[in-house]
Amino acid sequence: MGRHVIGPVAEFPAGTRRMLVVEGRPIGIFNVNGLYYALKNSCPHQGAPLCVGTVTGMTLPSAPGEYVYGREGEIVRCPWHGWEFDITTGKSIFDPHKCLVKTYDVTVEVEDAPGVETYPVTVESGTIVVHI
Repeated sequence: MGRHVIGPVAEFPAGTRRMLVVEGRPIGIFNVNGLYYALKNSCPHQGAPLCVGTVTGMTLPSAPGEYVYGREGEIVRCPWHGWEFDITTGKSIFDPHKCLVKTYDVTVEVEDAPGVETYPVTVESGTIVVHI
């Protein structure tokens, strides 16, 4: 897969997601607490558009009778049948070893300042000379 620019970080605040097609592949890109993740926008169960599902958290392991909720914004729930997947890894919540969604690498690159055309300048006998 090649390099594809999605857009500036300023237009993609925490908690947002964007669906797009890259090289013919439907992909969902998520900003989870300032970190970016990309998943194939297709549930492995029946091909639903996974990335348009509800983004939520989940209950975490805890003592009997105790309910601890966490990982808010890290879980996406399939809109058709409710299968849940970890946005950060692509693994399913119910069977993380066998059921997963394809993930793609996402990087944030420092944007170079727009180029300004410059020319070399030299000083010859007290006269400023621009070389074009």
